[in-house]
Amino acid sequence: MKPINTLLADDHTIVREGLRALLLADGGINVVGEARNGREAVELSVELRPDVVVMDIAMPLLNGLEATRQIVAAVPSIKVLILSAHSDDAYIDRVISVGAVGFLIKQTSAQILAKAIHEIMGGNTFYSPQVSKRLRDHYHKPEKAGGLMVKKATGLTSRELEVIQLVAEGQANKQVAAGLNISIKTVEKHRQHLMDKLNIHDTAGLTRYAIARGIIESSVQVTIV
Repeated sequence: MKPINTLLADDHTIVREGLRALLLADGGINVVGEARNGREAVELSVELRPDVVVMDIAMPLLNGLEATRQIVAAVPSIKVLILSAHSDDAYIDRVISVGAVGFLIKQTSAQILAKAIHEIMGGNTFYSPQVSKRLRDHYHKPEKAGGLMVKKATGLTSRELEVIQLVAEGQANKQVAAGLNISIKTVEKHRQHLMDKLNIHDTAGLTRYAIARGIIESSVQVTIV
């Protein structure tokens, strides 16, 4: 049987090394690449065309959810499995909405992770037991307010989501421009458009918005300027 080619995306080297060792021990899974941030994950996915991407959510430059959306749009055959330390309802909603086919919390055993990869390659979805229970509770009680009800779309374009993440991470316009390969003037226009669209008047407000919407996680260190 052809091995399942897998790309690992996590900003912690020790996590990627551990995942690589665990998956290679399966015998039917091959790790073809590693990404240190969401932007690398998108680039390597397009370049390497793996069968599966194991994706963290909280990563610099581009978060795992937006990276997943871009990967699925660019290479629909790739299946994305989210592996995160967080399983908040808002994240579960967004994982489903961006096109991922599974969501595991990082406390999951190696055997479950390998099983999840095999399952999604077989055309199934796969979620940690805790996540599955909350999904079942939600769909069996559609009248319940809150919970896993899908939140309104941010209304931001893919480029605006990239810009707001970099701004919220404390990058200056020059750094954002270099990272996205656009001009400083274009970055300034994006920032102003974001503030106008969201009715936010300063960078601190954009940062709070990014955290509230899960564009970056509150555990990610940011510099408010």
